[in-house]
Amino acid sequence: MTTGPLKPTPRAATANGAAPDPTRARQSPSMSRSDRAARNVSAPRAPWLLIVPSLALALFIISYPIFNIIWQSLHDVSRFGQIRDFSGLQNFLNVFGDPVFLSALKNTIIWTVCVVVGTVAISVPVALVLNQDFYGRGIARTIVMLPWSVSLTMTAVVWRWAFNDDYGMVNVTLQKLGLIAGPIHWLATPEYAFPVEIAVGILVSIPFTTTIFLGGLSSVPGDIYEAARIDGASAWQQFRQLTLPLLKPFINMAILLNVIYVFNSFPIIWVMTQGGPDDSTHILVTYLYELGFRLGRPGEAAAVSLIMLVILFAFSVAYLRVQAKRSGGAEGDLA
Repeated sequence: MTTGPLKPTPRAATANGAAPDPTRARQSPSMSRSDRAARNVSAPRAPWLLIVPSLALALFIISYPIFNIIWQSLHDVSRFGQIRDFSGLQNFLNVFGDPVFLSALKNTIIWTVCVVVGTVAISVPVALVLNQDFYGRGIARTIVMLPWSVSLTMTAVVWRWAFNDDYGMVNVTLQKLGLIAGPIHWLATPEYAFPVEIAVGILVSIPFTTTIFLGGLSSVPGDIYEAARIDGASAWQQFRQLTLPLLKPFINMAILLNVIYVFNSFPIIWVMTQGGPDDSTHILVTYLYELGFRLGRPGEAAAVSLIMLVILFAFSVAYLRVQAKRSGGAEGDLA
């Protein structure tokens, strides 16, 4: 029995009895790929679309004052803020030619270095003590942190009263103890005024820095200290070999934040001496304020503001790069 050539059997019908469309079957994979590609392209855009409004607002808030300061620094500006003729770099030349500016720049460097170094040096042992478990630790932490909640201007007013020549707490106490024969003019003598303000700057910066170090110490596991004690390490060796390396990121953060904060600190010096006596305690921010609001030279004040911005930006970038290189070198040595 002979049979004819075999014919291909038709594909099974669908549930409704109709055969599937081969064209649609061929197109569906390509369409699904395009849909997936469209979704993959649009997915990364969604976070940016959510960020754009706040980012644009932040850029406007930051860029507009900077542009305004640059514009004023390049023009002759009246004491009432009216912009006159274009003066180029004349405001900067006037500032650099002012001996008070050079003295204020030197005082700013001394003020920032002394306050930041003194604050870090005192805050580390204070944080180590407050990190120990002892009776009344909560009260001790509250006492240390409490000055942070007080306005810096009010703190400066209190210290100005404390160093008053006639009825100040410091002079009265020293006289009763027999350490001085007569009242000392703390804030009226150039030799005493600036060191006193540096001491006050250190005292008011300790609470913030201690808080940073306490946060760092709380993240250090206690097992490593127990293991070190078992191995016979002394308290100094534990501090030098364990505590300081583990606190290094927090110390770097405290140094950077304190430099920015202290460099721009205005209330202490202005409230206590207003840059005197004889302009001996001026720093850049108080010199800027005096130029703009007392002497009526806002163009030169804007130039000083830009100089301060450049100094802080250069320091921040340089400091972060140095610390990044040191961290990379330390990781390489460990590897």
